[in-house]
Amino acid sequence: MIRKLPILFCGVALGVVATVAITQAPMLMGGAHAAVTDTYKQLNLFGDVFERVRSDYVEQPDDSKLVEAAINGMLTSLDPHSSYMDAKSFQDMQVQTKGEFGGLGIEVTMEDNNLKVVSPIDDSPASKAGILAGDVITALDGDPVQGMTLQQAVDKMRGAVNTPITLKILRGGKGDAMDVKVVRDIIRVKSVRSKKLGNDIGYIRITQFTEQTFDGLKKSLDQLNKDIGQDKIKGYVIDLRNNPGGLLDQAIQVSDAFLERGEIVSTRGRSPDDVQRYTARSGDLTGGKPVIVLVNGGSASASEIVAGALQDHKRATILGTRSFGKGSVQTIIPLQGNGALRLTTARYYTPSGRSIQAKGIEPEIVVQENVPADLKGKDQTSGEAGLKGHLANPGDDKSEEGGSSAYVPADEKDDTQLQQAIDLLHGSQKSAFFPPDPKAGVPN
Repeated sequence: MIRKLPILFCGVALGVVATVAITQAPMLMGGAHAAVTDTYKQLNLFGDVFERVRSDYVEQPDDSKLVEAAINGMLTSLDPHSSYMDAKSFQDMQVQTKGEFGGLGIEVTMEDNNLKVVSPIDDSPASKAGILAGDVITALDGDPVQGMTLQQAVDKMRGAVNTPITLKILRGGKGDAMDVKVVRDIIRVKSVRSKKLGNDIGYIRITQFTEQTFDGLKKSLDQLNKDIGQDKIKGYVIDLRNNPGGLLDQAIQVSDAFLERGEIVSTRGRSPDDVQRYTARSGDLTGGKPVIVLVNGGSASASEIVAGALQDHKRATILGTRSFGKGSVQTIIPLQGNGALRLTTARYYTPSGRSIQAKGIEPEIVVQENVPADLKGKDQTSGEAGLKGHLANPGDDKSEEGGSSAYVPADEKDDTQLQQAIDLLHGSQKSAFFPPDPKAGVPN
């Protein structure tokens, strides 16, 4: 999940080496003075190493690449979601959040020096080539991923439209790696799709949270009301499976679309005073119709905010398998030279005050898909808890949970999760969890 902020710092990271020798510590007393002195000793150590590499390395190094590598090393030591973006990568990120960009259409993270697929985007080249959530990419066009930064790997996957790239895929950590050829294309993310299920159920699929998502949701609801008739709609299925997340403000607006009042999400930073709360405004766009939200092991971040808010308020029943468990907020901080810092600045909490970091959202109704024999054991995501260096869950018990299956059948007739949601809305199946009792939700 990304929270966009105005420029906060200019040249802080890039200016460290140049200013270390001439900056003086402020007048401090006791332990505070000792801590500052120690910090500057460490920065001077970095400056010494930097100068030694520049003067004595066997070949003339590129100063800017040295600094960028040092920054990347510092950030990747924090958690899997903090990173540095150069000017091109920053521009690409801005374009991507608008919902149109060039590439393969794949959300990845770095784990144990390999690229792990969080989720392919619907109808993207990656999705059409059969790439699955949880796949590990070990090589790009024959070049091993080990040794690359996440940004270097992403840059290598980008390229001119209609040009191919071969990904070496290890699925489920088992068997031999296989080569998958993917042809690059312009990725136009229609983040919201909708259709009728029969004559009385509205189905809305949200693939990720871009700047267009809430508007797309509103248009879909209006169209379904027109196609089915508001009085005839029995309820809605909101499909967030394999949705890797996106913009915080869009997750808040989507949640607000189904709530009349109450807290949607809160974020808490390092300082006890650094707390922000986001609340719903009056007006449920569905008129209070029953809602079932589908999640799985590929549902992460912003999609977990929506599921958590509707679950805590007992506004929707969550069905599927446990979600990914990414409960942190990244702030994009533009830097001098048009690059940017993607820094984890807060954890988010659902309305009941729970952190889903490295735990995920547990559905009230757990439904497993019938996974084909050739994919069994290979359809599981490790979740946030499986990412090296992930933030710990701040709860008292410190318990964590791995991911779950991210398999979704291509044919909706074989989609066990979707079919059970339909049966619940039609009343042909019963569950104590559906419809939920709003009175049992968190206080508004």
